[in-house]
Amino acid sequence: MTSHFYRFIAYFLLFFSLGVSVPSQAQFLPFETIDQQPKYETRAVWLTTYSGLDWPRQRAYDAASTERQKADLCHILDYYQQIHINTVIFQTRVRGAVLYPSKYEPWYGALTGTPGKAPLYDPLQFCIEECHRRGMELHAWVVCIPLGKQTEQKQYGRGGILSRRPDICKTFGKDVFMLPGNPKTADYIASICREIAENYDVDGISLDYIRYPEKEFKFSDNNLYRGNSSGLSDWKRENITRIVRRIHDEVKAVKPWIKLSSSPIGKYDNTRRYSAGGWDCYSAVFQDPRQWLRDGLQDMLFPMMYFQGNNFYPFLYDWQENQYGHPIIPGLGIYFLDPREGRWVLSQVRAEMHSARRSEIGGIAFYRSEFLTRNVKGIYDCCRDEFFRHPALTARMTWMPQFAVLPSVPTGLQHTPGRLSWQGDAYCYNVYGSNEYPVDCTLAENLVAARVLSNSYELKGRAGGLRYYAVTACNRYGNETEPLQQIADPNGDSQLKQLNVSWLINRDMKGEKKSKKSKKKRRK
Repeated sequence: MTSHFYRFIAYFLLFFSLGVSVPSQAQFLPFETIDQQPKYETRAVWLTTYSGLDWPRQRAYDAASTERQKADLCHILDYYQQIHINTVIFQTRVRGAVLYPSKYEPWYGALTGTPGKAPLYDPLQFCIEECHRRGMELHAWVVCIPLGKQTEQKQYGRGGILSRRPDICKTFGKDVFMLPGNPKTADYIASICREIAENYDVDGISLDYIRYPEKEFKFSDNNLYRGNSSGLSDWKRENITRIVRRIHDEVKAVKPWIKLSSSPIGKYDNTRRYSAGGWDCYSAVFQDPRQWLRDGLQDMLFPMMYFQGNNFYPFLYDWQENQYGHPIIPGLGIYFLDPREGRWVLSQVRAEMHSARRSEIGGIAFYRSEFLTRNVKGIYDCCRDEFFRHPALTARMTWMPQFAVLPSVPTGLQHTPGRLSWQGDAYCYNVYGSNEYPVDCTLAENLVAARVLSNSYELKGRAGGLRYYAVTACNRYGNETEPLQQIADPNGDSQLKQLNVSWLINRDMKGEKKSKKSKKKRRK
């Protein structure tokens, strides 16, 4: 074990000592006494559409019910916005069916109550627009290998994958799966991902169940193995990697800024001191997400770390030590807070959140939405009052060569009562505010709004009561320009100027050093 491990164990013991079971309306420790909030932190939620678990809870069969269904989704997104969630992983391909008009697969039945029936709107497009309106990224969640029950698939008739592509599917008992060992499977799933990339302004595509099914399903495509690799296990891992590679090649050719990710098993492999207990990426389900990061096939990972204690912390640090320059956002199983699902208490989740943040691994993700918005055991309050008190920017794609190509710094900042406006042609803007001048745009607490897609911003609440403001432009890869600062001159007239904050800080530090030297001379 490295020194990192022992340092993080010390952090865990500290957090555990702070975290006795916290009731829903508890007063949390002051945020500043525990963690300094980072400016960059991916805060993600999986929004599950399978069987309407998180959404849609009601069917859209006419105009009125369609509006109610859309309003329910907006209500969920409002909850996210209030606690500064910045990434929504929206389940877009469920089990061989989708939530947008596709030339490959039928409409998912949970939308209208009838498998294959189109709703009166495009749910994926609607969710993208509503997420972007709230400054959040939308990542299209694509379930890859399982196709659900055979009875479910038969409901789609001739439009279903069993009828249209029987060559890449196989039924085991009551369950249907795609065949990783057939190269055409990679082509097919990549075609769906390319279709999403071409037709929608998604910020990411996140692959789920990009692995071999677990042993309980008795799945096998060994009959396709021809002994043309170093062994059966390597062949299976290469089958999964082939799908990931094809998706990468297809999507990046269309929009290279789309963040490609996946949700691998929460333990990559056994560590030197801790066993994965037979449930790991590499050997149990033949995933190799480390290779995907190393080869640039994935931009980030959301490992499903729905564990506690020695099943969580050693594997968190194992991911942290093998990031290859990419963010890894541990997925926390907050559904175990619900007594119907498990016996977790909030202190256990808090400790994992603290450790994830202190490790600087990339952020935090929650599975799944309902348990967050329902505030089970106070998890929503904890996020609002303790962890996510300020907005944060999502992961910067520093590994992409296009990251370095910055837009022009915005110009013409105008501050009128309740509104900021400026000029520029960047993809998006970040707004900062403070009562100190110049606004320090490196501090998370000064970030007023992220990913503003227009050239103006309405100042509400706390943001409207600040004295100074600054705006930066941002490219699609997350790189920011220097800020355009607002200055008030001694006469009270607004004067605007583009300033380099780092230059000002260096100037002030030099002034302090000169002042100290002069004081020493006077003492002598």
